Amino acid sequence: MSFLWPQYLWLLPALALMPLAYLWLLRRRNKTALRYSSLGIVRPAAAGRNWRRHLPPALLLLAFGGMLLAAARPVSRVPLPWARSTIILAIDVSLSMRVADVKPTRMEAAQEAAKLFLKELPKDIEVALVTFAGSSQVAQRATLDREALVAGIDAFQMQMGTAVGNAIVLSLAELFPEHGIDLADLSYGGGYSNGKPQGRSLDAQAKKPPPQFKPVAPGSYNSAAIILLSDGRRTTGVDTLEAAKMAADRGVRVYAVGLGTVDGEAGAPEGMAIYLKLDEATLREVARMTGGEYFHAGTAEALRSVYENLGTRVQVVTRETELAGVLALASAVFAIAAGLLSLLWFRRIA
Repeated sequence: MSFLWPQYLWLLPALALMPLAYLWLLRRRNKTALRYSSLGIVRPAAAGRNWRRHLPPALLLLAFGGMLLAAARPVSRVPLPWARSTIILAIDVSLSMRVADVKPTRMEAAQEAAKLFLKELPKDIEVALVTFAGSSQVAQRATLDREALVAGIDAFQMQMGTAVGNAIVLSLAELFPEHGIDLADLSYGGGYSNGKPQGRSLDAQAKKPPPQFKPVAPGSYNSAAIILLSDGRRTTGVDTLEAAKMAADRGVRVYAVGLGTVDGEAGAPEGMAIYLKLDEATLREVARMTGGEYFHAGTAEALRSVYENLGTRVQVVTRETELAGVLALASAVFAIAAGLLSLLWFRRIA
């Protein structure tokens, strides 16, 4: 635990004087009570032997201590069950996904495994769908609605090309809208489109630079993760490792899943030879750079096993949060309880 305003902690030793002051007041009252013969006045003094007389002051002391700690603004890593996490499923929908080396086809195996993953995932974790081929789209924004996610998975449409880096950048844009990440600028402003170099038009208006942010340690952002599934090599779009660097700077883990054969040659349903060499080296490097993991799924069963594993790994357990509000609330409860008990038992606030 750390404190944002630790200077207020110097007031805590003063709390030790309050029990001493309380004992002094008790002795003074007892001496005063002995001077009178009235039983009505002596009875409250005798009540000092009752434990109930000491409970309200004890609660008040706890309230003062809690308020001083709250003033110091403590920060700690604590479990927050009401804080939602976000997982982005970025799935390759290039034409090579129709190949049947993973039965029944790569696409159908990926769809069934993704739906199983959603079924096993805790219900309080939001999930978004990003599809990518030659371009990338957000098929479903982050939601807790599992039925909407399943409908999005069933509606996948295959396209030409494989823009792995675009999928990572678009996922980051969804997670950090305040960072001003512009996929079009990254793609066309010195990037590639449909495999051809592109530049900015002379007539295009200059845009404001994106907000500056301070890079964090790779894998340190525990509120979200990206699960990237691809069956081929990047053919267009943002460089994959540049996109991975963007994710690493924001602390987002990327769990990369390589689907299909590693040797790269397989037959399409029409009988045409398609070279589908899986770029395992790049996917492994993406996972390493971002603090995630790489998995190879050569069969539908292996893919389902990967998703089952990931369902238990990407959950958020703790977050760093300020506890001042909780302590202030607890202090208020103690103070109110002290006043109510004193009124209830002694008809006055002692």
